[in-house]
Order: sequence, then structure tokens, then C-alpha cells
Amino acid sequence: MAMKALFLQTVLVSAFSLSAAHAAGDVASVLRANHKAVGSFPQAGTLEFDYGYSGNGMTGTAVSTQDIATGAYIDSETAGPVSETFGYDGKTPWMRDLSGANTAQEGGDRIAVAVNEAYRNANMWWRSDFGGATILYAGREILDGSPNDRLTVTPKNGKPFDAWFDAKTHLLTQIAEPRQFFNTRVFYSDYRRENGVSVPHKLVLDGGTGKANYETLTLQKMTVGAAQPIADYARPTAPPTGATIDGNAASVTVPFRLLNNHIYVQGTVNGKGPYTFILDTGGHNLISPKIIKDIGLSSVGASVGTGAGKGTVVSGFVKVSDIAIGGVHLHDQTAIAQNVYDKSIEGIPVDAMVGFELIRRMVTRIDYGAHTLTFTDPAKFTPLDAGKAVPFKFYDHLPQVEGSAAGISGIFDIDTGSRSEVDITSPSVDRYKLRQKYANGVIAVTGWGVGGPVESYVVRLPSLTLGGQKQDSVVADLDGPNSGSMSDPNFLGNVGTGFLKRFVVTFDYAHQIMYLKPIVPPPMDIGTFDRSGMWINAAADGYLVNSISAHGPAAEAGLQKGDIITAIDGKKVKPENLATARALLRMRPAGSKITLDFKRGGEDRHALLTLRDQI
Repeated sequence: MAMKALFLQTVLVSAFSLSAAHAAGDVASVLRANHKAVGSFPQAGTLEFDYGYSGNGMTGTAVSTQDIATGAYIDSETAGPVSETFGYDGKTPWMRDLSGANTAQEGGDRIAVAVNEAYRNANMWWRSDFGGATILYAGREILDGSPNDRLTVTPKNGKPFDAWFDAKTHLLTQIAEPRQFFNTRVFYSDYRRENGVSVPHKLVLDGGTGKANYETLTLQKMTVGAAQPIADYARPTAPPTGATIDGNAASVTVPFRLLNNHIYVQGTVNGKGPYTFILDTGGHNLISPKIIKDIGLSSVGASVGTGAGKGTVVSGFVKVSDIAIGGVHLHDQTAIAQNVYDKSIEGIPVDAMVGFELIRRMVTRIDYGAHTLTFTDPAKFTPLDAGKAVPFKFYDHLPQVEGSAAGISGIFDIDTGSRSEVDITSPSVDRYKLRQKYANGVIAVTGWGVGGPVESYVVRLPSLTLGGQKQDSVVADLDGPNSGSMSDPNFLGNVGTGFLKRFVVTFDYAHQIMYLKPIVPPPMDIGTFDRSGMWINAAADGYLVNSISAHGPAAEAGLQKGDIITAIDGKKVKPENLATARALLRMRPAGSKITLDFKRGGEDRHALLTLRDQI
């Protein structure tokens, strides 16, 4: 359930970058008119734009430094406790996240997005060959009462984006560009002359989550300076600070609980606790309002995030001095202020999340057989006996590796925050016609993420290969439209703990390597799927039936959504045993009969549930 775009990457386009149209249908005329309207500027040098920032319930500053000739850039933003930087040196995009860790961003669409921004920064479309881009005239449209000419631009090694130019002023008014699973836009207005050129002094950023979450940049100053070495735009290579192990030990090992294919570990925040943390490879430090109150702090701001579910959540930010898991500590961290899971989701209270910030700083070994986590100082780590080395690239904070599912090669996210074996993204499902190919699947709720329930079409694939490790008979969730992060067209699928628990998994984020060592014998429940035809969550007096699969065993037994199961085989249920109940419904052999006591509208009822394989 890794949360992707928690704080919107600022889309800082050069003030010289875009403008408007002139002769309808004539791309060259549109861009010539734009160039004339904007004015000329040096062939080489550095542009710096200093902005005031408002959005996400906070105010702050943003600075964009750009190389005029190549478009290489460094965009930084600071608001409240949040500080992030995005850069590109013409080869590798990178990100400095709110924890202060720098990572190369080569997964997903990150290279193409960086190419697009550099293209616009350098005004490559003003060149006689359009800078190697393909540009099409897409028609004239009325925007805010004014005629605009629309161009569709596809830079070399980039991705298509649309630009609108006011047909009267010839100045850029809007850019629209798909990023991940969002459709982002930038609106340009309040043009004024700076150093002899027309510059938009107001930029409104739409990250794709609605008007209420727009962000605004207001230009304070523009500076033209001498050219800087392109190397100045490259990712800083110094390792991130802010993590220690008690006693300067090389490593520390702590136990974890595996519930519903989620990893839970005990920890403290600012010395208080213990609290229950979920470990998520791509997740951020996340602190619940309960903890924030306990430690006497308050959150600021409001940011919209998404996860595996269809919905979005609004979060704030809080600065904490110490997050401790066993003997390993994270110091001076900006955490996201948000509830993780309601107790009903897992049957236990889940207070916090720890993920990228810790794993980026400590080599992390997940032994699914022994149920232990080992955190090692990267300077003291040796991969001896760690297993097969699998290189990966970062897509935001998630590792991405090459693999194949049912013979289809592609890129997979590695996400311990997912309980599934593998989720195939909705664009991939459509592209490869997988619902038609695997017609004997079942529609079911398969999990609960940041965005709420996750409903998928579940099938059994003949195999999944990851890092050269082939596993047969894998349960796959084929995601449908509007499925949150799983509607992203930039990767094939998402591999979760349901698959990873076949291995001892070691993450070396500093060197972008994952190690896989098979567990022998493998866990008994691998490759299993729910045999009941229902999804249950914990309730105060039992297990709430939240979803019923059409024509499934639960439906045939007469159960309905909203029923409260109070006893299984005559034994009263307890919310904290939810994981055990789900395992029972998944692992008991097909044909097994289970008696259920349940309540419906205050009336006591009984059912005989006959388990069967649904896929």
C-alpha cells in the first residue's frame, strides 16, 4: 500500500518555456508567435526563479534553478516541516525526499517526466527541428472565454503532453501531462516583463486530486546568471544521515508478527510506546493522531494521498525527534500525520508505519520463516549467503524489478505493504486481455489499503518469475479501472508479501539491490486463496461481513453483506483473532464444512458454509 505523490512535485516550468498560438493548424506559426511574444534571452546561462508557495494547508517557498541550454534543473520546495528537492542533469532524474534521502528516479515514468520538463525549460520547441520532438496541432478551444490553440508535444525520450496558447496574446495558458496515474495540469497567468521577457508570475498546480488541492506559486524574483557545470545538477551522492543503532552495533534483530500477509513490529516515538508499526517498503513514516496526542505535538498542513484503494486520504505533517524499532533509531524525521488502519481492518490497533526512510538508511533483512527483521549498518553489511542478487530501480520510493507473469515480461513494484501475491495493473490487464484469457476468475475484495477496499478479479496464473526465481501457480489480482495506484500504466504489476514470503528478502537500498533466498520448506499457505467467498473485518461483537462474492460459498450459505459473525464452529470469535479466521477460510481444504453463528438486524441466525476453490 505504498502511498505514491504524498506531496505534489512542483511543476516549475521555465518562464520562457511556453506561450501561444497564431495561425490555427500551423505548429511552426504558433511557436514563432510564442517566441516573439515572450522575447529573447541568452543562449547559455542559468535561470533562477524564486516563488512564494501556498497549498496543502501550508505556506512556504519554492526555487527552480535551470540550465538555459539543456534544461537541466533543480526544483526545491519548503513548507512547514516539509522540504523536498527534484533534479535532473540530462541523464538521471533524482529526488531528495522529506526525510533528506537522495534517490535516483529511473523507474516508472520518471525519466520521461524529467525529459519533458527539461525540454520546456530549454525552449527546445523554438528550434527549427522542434528539439527532436513530434508536435501536432490539436485544434482551437475556448478556455476561460478566450480562444486557445492546443499543441500535443512528444519530446524525444519523453511522453506526450498538451500545451494551450492564447490565440490573442500568444502566451502559454496551460499544460496538461499524465504522471503516474494522475492527470496533472499547470495554469499560467499574470504575465509581466522581467529582464526583457514576459514571465508568468502566477502558476497554479493541479496534481490530479481536485480543485480543493490546488497549489499556487507566486514569482518573487527571477535571476539570470552565468552557466553552471552540468554536474551541479546531478544527484548528491553522500549517504543519508539520521539513523543509528544502539551501542554502535553492526546490526540489530527484532521479531515481527505476520498477520494477513502484513509485517507488524513494535516501536516507540519520542520515547513513548510501545506502538504497533506496519513495515512497508515504499511507505513513509506515518504517525497516527493518537501517537501525536500522546507525545504532545500537533500536525500542520493537509496533503492528499492515494494507495491501493479507490479513495484518497488527507494527511498533515509532524516533526518527531526519534522513531525506534528495537535498537535502531530514526532521528529528526518529518512524518505524515494520518491513521494507518482502523482496528476493524486487522483486528488489532495499528498506530504507525515505518518504511522507506528506515530501509533507505539500513540494510533490511526480512526473514519470513523466522519472523524476524534484521537492520544492518550499510557500511558493515556483507551479502554473504544473502541469496540471489536482484537489481532494482526506484519509482518514487518503491523498488522496481524486472520479471514476468504468465510469460508476459515487464516491471514489478516490490511492496511489502500489499498482502497479495501479485497485482496486475488495470492498463496491463486491458493491454494483454487477461480477463478474457483467464475467464474462470472471481470478483472479490482482496484487501484494504489507504484508499479503502480493494476489489479485484482474482485468477490463478501458471507462474511468476522475479529475479530469475520462478514460482508456479500464483494467485493474481487483475485490477479494474479506477483502482488507485494500480491504474498506473508505467509498470506491469505489484508483488506483495503473499509472494515474497517464499523467501528471506534483503533490501540494500543504498546499492539498489534486493536479495532473494528461498525458504525451505516454503510456508504452507502460499498459493492459497479465500475459499469462503466473503471478506470480513473485525467488529465490536464479532466479524463484519463487508463483501460477498456473487454465487460464492458464503452467498450459497445465505450470508449477506452487513451480517455479524459471532461464532465459528461453535467457538465465539474475538476481533484480535481476525487473521486466524481469515487463514481458516483460506487454508481449510475444499469441501470442508464450517458452522457459523451470526446476527442480522439483531436476530440470531445460523449457516453451514461449505468451502470450495473459487479459482
